[in-house]
Amino acid sequence: MAYSNSLPTAKFHIGMPVRHRIYGFRGVIFDVDPEFDNTEEWYDGIPEDVRPRKDQPFYHLFAETTDKSPYIAYVSEQNLEPDDDGDPIHHPGLSEYFDVQADGSLSLRSKMN
Repeated sequence: MAYSNSLPTAKFHIGMPVRHRIYGFRGVIFDVDPEFDNTEEWYDGIPEDVRPRKDQPFYHLFAETTDKSPYIAYVSEQNLEPDDDGDPIHHPGLSEYFDVQADGSLSLRSKMN
């Protein structure tokens, strides 16, 4: 029996560095929602001419502004692209979720209970 899933498949994965297509800030994905899962107030705060569709994956990012200030971002898939910059992203939250590998890539920390 074939299984059909109506939720969109995420293009990007946890630990992946990405860049915002419009605003240029960079971040590392630490969680994914299969489709929009934030408040309507947040959504309505996005200018209508750049407001993304809700029926796509949305990503939680440990992000940094272009002047390297850290923050948490919530971004639609349509507004992200892979970041091949090579310059590490600095965010205090990264070490809570990830271990840095020898090649600079990130691996999700295993949780100890």
